[in-house]
Amino acid sequence: MSRQRLTLVAAAILLILLGTLGLDALLPVLGGRASLALPDVAQNFVTVFLGIFIEAAPFLLLGALASGLITVFVTADDIARLMPRNRLAATLIGALLGIIFPVCECGVIPVVRRLCQKGFPLSAGIAFLLAAPVINPIVLASTYAAFGAGPVFWARIALTLVIAIAIGLIFSLQPGLARVMRPLSLPPLAGGTPTVGVPPAASRPGPATALQRAVAVAADEFFDVAPYLIGGSLIATALQTFVPQQALIGIGSGAASSVVAMLALAFVLSVCSTVDAFLALNFVNTFTSGAIIAFLVFGPMIDVKSTLMLLGVFRRRVVAYLIALTFAFALLAGLAINLNIAW
Repeated sequence: MSRQRLTLVAAAILLILLGTLGLDALLPVLGGRASLALPDVAQNFVTVFLGIFIEAAPFLLLGALASGLITVFVTADDIARLMPRNRLAATLIGALLGIIFPVCECGVIPVVRRLCQKGFPLSAGIAFLLAAPVINPIVLASTYAAFGAGPVFWARIALTLVIAIAIGLIFSLQPGLARVMRPLSLPPLAGGTPTVGVPPAASRPGPATALQRAVAVAADEFFDVAPYLIGGSLIATALQTFVPQQALIGIGSGAASSVVAMLALAFVLSVCSTVDAFLALNFVNTFTSGAIIAFLVFGPMIDVKSTLMLLGVFRRRVVAYLIALTFAFALLAGLAINLNIAW
């Protein structure tokens, strides 16, 4: 990695850490100063964008680091040896992998790309992509803190696993990665390009040099995906700033309309899965139970921010399928809860 790239990485990490630690203290100050020069709409736009980006960037960095470690230390033979040949069993393992890799919807995307490049089954990769933002210790703890060990907590876990496994199995019908992933995301044998700076397994050096190469790969991964995160954050900010959310909240009592409204709200707000349970708690007295569950299941899987990031890895048609399938399953789950279960 060049000295310039190292400097950029260090600056990015420093900005993320400073932003994460000082956001609560900085925003009132920035807001007070900005009000002298910026209109309220522009000030709100900047505040919302900073909130979304600074919330998501640390998890993208963690995902990039995990991707770098996988690239250098995990071989295709390792994955072939560890993953079962049974399609359903492999998909189930993928859905539960978030327990080991506790990443949100931003951090999971580079990890999935790298795992698939190493020969990870596509069905397991899709299941991991959709389930990991919920089925991980951090998000489970935050959901428990917000709702307790009640029906919302268990329904979120169960429906996330069911939907992720079902969509993963649907994607397992694809004959290969070439029709699913963009060329730059494919492994070399499937028509992609080899990872720069990672030598064959037989010639790999000692741990210190390997770790340095893992950091180099992580830096490349971070800067590859970060523009999509920034673009998605800008779009999500624009939707939150200029689209009246009261129109969505006003239809919260209908069995079907409430679910659709909360699905739309989850897509637009692009809230990180580590804190979305506390946001959903504010809607408990306004929206139906099915709508709350749909929000908690759909939002971590698909939102504006992650959609742009997915477009950097998967083909457009595949991203459209992912959005449509996830929306349909979450809608059906919310309707089923509203029509058949009284909480």
